[in-house]
Amino acid sequence: MRATTIHGSHDIRVEEVPDAAVRQPTDAVVRVELACICGSDLWAYRGVAKREAGQRIGHEFIGIVEEVGSSVESIKVGDRVIAPFVWSDGTCAYCTAGLQTSCPQGGFWGSGESDGGQGEAVRVPLADGTLVRVPNDASADLLPAFLSLSDVMGTGHHAAVAAGVGPGSTVAVVGDGAVGLCGVLAAKRLGAERIIAMGRHEDRAAVARLFGATDQVAVRGEAAVEAVRELTGGLGASAVLECVGTEQSWTTAMDIVRDGGRIGYVGVPHEMPGLPLGKLFGRNVNVGGGVAPVRAYLPELLADVLAGRIDPSPVFDKTVSLDDVAKGYQAMDERTALKVIVKP
Repeated sequence: MRATTIHGSHDIRVEEVPDAAVRQPTDAVVRVELACICGSDLWAYRGVAKREAGQRIGHEFIGIVEEVGSSVESIKVGDRVIAPFVWSDGTCAYCTAGLQTSCPQGGFWGSGESDGGQGEAVRVPLADGTLVRVPNDASADLLPAFLSLSDVMGTGHHAAVAAGVGPGSTVAVVGDGAVGLCGVLAAKRLGAERIIAMGRHEDRAAVARLFGATDQVAVRGEAAVEAVRELTGGLGASAVLECVGTEQSWTTAMDIVRDGGRIGYVGVPHEMPGLPLGKLFGRNVNVGGGVAPVRAYLPELLADVLAGRIDPSPVFDKTVSLDDVAKGYQAMDERTALKVIVKP
């Protein structure tokens, strides 16, 4: 079969690799209908996050089950399924507590010898604990929305939950990538009254408004802090969603949160030297977040997509074939695309 591999900075290839196959009784093989490129994939593409030459890449996909191991019970051949970006057994203490990303038996797609999501098919370990079945009568028009649930929508939701967003909250979202925009949608879903989207790109700001943003701050640094303070009566936002992971984004997040507020962080950390705990302590600022346990959130978010209560699909603005996946990476790297679907 064909799959996407990375060989170095800006070197994405589609190569022939061994066919995905059941190796353990708990495995399933999923034929990929749609995959996509994540902002975190760009760190490897840019050479910031190291990968082995020839390593598989991609961790977001949906597809059709083509084969199941003898122990698999919750899905069957022909089912359409969503795969969260981490596989997990669903039974350990972490999984039952809703923290599947810490499952001792779990792992990330593309790590080690595992299949990456940007390919024709994927061997899914621990299929019962990992895959979420989509109802047979679900419209194919919802496939992009289902795809968003494999990572970015669940990750944006995790930021909102970690930041304590609830009815009446004033929320500021740092980052206008797909995760940040999904954070806007998640904040709206959780009842936020005011949502300040921070970003300079008008096309992304339009999606933020569609998702429920009430205000836009299109400047950075001190100017951005002053703008948020002005919008919030000098106090700052009660909930801040940090969806980037750089030193600048963290500095902004800490400067715009009000005393007693909460920062929910989901941006993969890069170039962050350390939190100023004394300053946070003195202002009673709470910090929570981390790797999103998307599998825990999938059932409730899927139900909302099926019911038409949320539609995260506008975060996708470009589709490429598997053969053209390198062009998809280039488009996201150059910011001519927000988030790219890969269609094998």
